[in-house]
Amino acid sequence: MALDGKILRRALDRYEEEGLRRASEARRLRQEIYGKDPRIAELDGVLRASVPEAAAAALRGGDDPERAVAAIQQKNLAAQGERAARIAALGYPEGCIDERPVCPLCSDRGYVGMKPCACLMKLYREEQRKELSRLLDLRGESFGQFRLRYYDDRPDPLTGVIPRQHMEMVLRICRSYAESFGPTTGSLFLTGAPGLGKTFLSACIAGVVAEKDFSVVYDTAVNVVSRFEEARFGRRGEQEEAEADVQRCLRCDLLILDDLGAEMVTALTVSAVYELLNTRLREGRSTVVSSNLGTEEIGRRYSPQIASRLAGSFEILKFYGKDIRLQKQRE
Repeated sequence: MALDGKILRRALDRYEEEGLRRASEARRLRQEIYGKDPRIAELDGVLRASVPEAAAAALRGGDDPERAVAAIQQKNLAAQGERAARIAALGYPEGCIDERPVCPLCSDRGYVGMKPCACLMKLYREEQRKELSRLLDLRGESFGQFRLRYYDDRPDPLTGVIPRQHMEMVLRICRSYAESFGPTTGSLFLTGAPGLGKTFLSACIAGVVAEKDFSVVYDTAVNVVSRFEEARFGRRGEQEEAEADVQRCLRCDLLILDDLGAEMVTALTVSAVYELLNTRLREGRSTVVSSNLGTEEIGRRYSPQIASRLAGSFEILKFYGKDIRLQKQRE
């Protein structure tokens, strides 16, 4: 599982900001409480001094170092008890001015060894959902909200396919793909006329896979190709940022490339799409591509090599029916 560096950086920034906020709030409360009861400040001084005092007593030796250390510990416990009672008497919660770690697993470091802690991953998931929400309605686009009633339950006179029956199968495959997603899940090619739910189901897949802590990049082919172009021909500062986005598309666990065919086709477009698909297939990374074009049309418009990658290495899901957007307008 590869975490998205851009998203992880945002999560780490939030993590650090939250730690600074808690520390600042503890300092503010400490000064407030010290102002109301100066004795608490004295007790904090006693507690801070008790640790080096105990260490010094143990090192000095003497007739009975254990007894000296025990006496300091008793003094420490008495100070803790008085301090807690005085803070409670002022109406403040226990521990409100102590800068204790919130997470017992990582002690607020964000990592357990080399692995991100659950507390950091919570922020990572939130940031990934924000990123996906730039293009998607993650609340409104879920498998449970996919409406099969918009697909005809009678055979199509040209193809003989029953759209509703066929799309029920497509829905089942997409849901299973998302829910069982892993390093070897494979890739999907969603193809069919506009307005049949390709983008909707792509968004459903993105939302479910992202919740499983996999890195997901969802973008239109137009935007992705433009980032490839900027990475090669943009100004220096723009090139670096664009190249980072290109690498995100190449290395994420799941890339969802929406509406392939809507962009202007140039030699650079063909090169970018081929590099994207071929690199991800070669490295065993999963990709979902949606397009109004079929593989034959893609072969003519782009290149036979791109069409071959889609036909040979992607599971092809054809969408049938009538434009759902137009049906909703008539309701």
